[in-house]
Amino acid sequence: MSIKIVTIIGARPQIIKAAALSRAIRTHFSDQINELIVHTGQHYDENMSEVFFSELGIPQPDYNLQVGSGAHGRQTARMIEGIEDILEKEKPDYIVLYGDTNSTLAGAVAASKIHIPIVHIEAGLRSFNKSMPEEINRILCDHCSTLLFSPTKTGHENLVREGFNPANTAPFSSDNPAIYHCGDVMYDNSLYFSDMAAGNSKVLEKNQLTPNKYILSTIHRNNNTDEPKRLGAIFEALLQIVEGGGMDLVLPLHPRTAKMLKNNLSANTFTKLSRSERIKIIEPVSFLDMIRLEQQAAMIITDSGGVQKEAYFFKKPCIILRPETEWKEIVDAGAAIIADADKARIVQAWEQFTSAPPQQFPEIFGDGKASEFICGEMVRNA
Repeated sequence: MSIKIVTIIGARPQIIKAAALSRAIRTHFSDQINELIVHTGQHYDENMSEVFFSELGIPQPDYNLQVGSGAHGRQTARMIEGIEDILEKEKPDYIVLYGDTNSTLAGAVAASKIHIPIVHIEAGLRSFNKSMPEEINRILCDHCSTLLFSPTKTGHENLVREGFNPANTAPFSSDNPAIYHCGDVMYDNSLYFSDMAAGNSKVLEKNQLTPNKYILSTIHRNNNTDEPKRLGAIFEALLQIVEGGGMDLVLPLHPRTAKMLKNNLSANTFTKLSRSERIKIIEPVSFLDMIRLEQQAAMIITDSGGVQKEAYFFKKPCIILRPETEWKEIVDAGAAIIADADKARIVQAWEQFTSAPPQQFPEIFGDGKASEFICGEMVRNA
């Protein structure tokens, strides 16, 4: 018996996560799972998506909705319309959704209305901050889903607190869902691609970076990039860190954010940043280059949930530029510090990690075989 699944991707992290599932299907479930990939086009910049398909060995999408950017409501509505048409045509056994983007929400709404069972990968994650669009998307998706796969014990516990019953038995449905603590598909990917990155990536040489002698930073969340006070505090802290620590900082920056620096930073901070020889602002990098940058960094400073995890995968101390995190386990382990967009807290966290780097990195994210487990459960419960 073979089942058909429709995988929805739209943003760069989802494309990367989908690589793990597609690889598991190709290597272990090729006779049991037929996967169709739908790219919503939420990220339409070629450097932000197409390169990942070829680099990570992901099959090209069977459908591309080419929605592009736009206001949340308009973007999501166009996705719902396009996904519904595909589901009506393909009649899959499951729709597979990742994370918490507008593509995730659109897939959940479209599938639930026509009773296609939803598989949610990265279920149960909570920031407990409903001002974040991602928080709304992930909660709504979880509560429409039939099979929910949480990467962490905390995520599983969040679902139980919200009323999901871990003792439910098959047959499963959105009214009788199954919840799993299965490990993280991104950990699967990081293990698989780390050797490839070490052998193929030239990002350190290209940017004249010395292993373990630079800080890696990423900044992309709207509440950081769009609010001048927060953005200013972050860059003032970064400038102080590189001036005081004698270490380079590399910052792969989305073109949208790069354009906003001049508008949202004070003239003084922007001038200092422009003249700094130690802060290297570069174009967004490929997944393999990002893995290489993470592997060889001395420390990571980020507002990205994915990069927080990857810092932990590669045993790097991480400063979180947000007031909360979905990955509280890494903070509890002492491997990350929440500093928000607070200059003093960011600098203090850097000083703490510089003088006393974390020594313990307990196994939080599974055994590197989460994707195989997810495929097995889909087949078993179809």
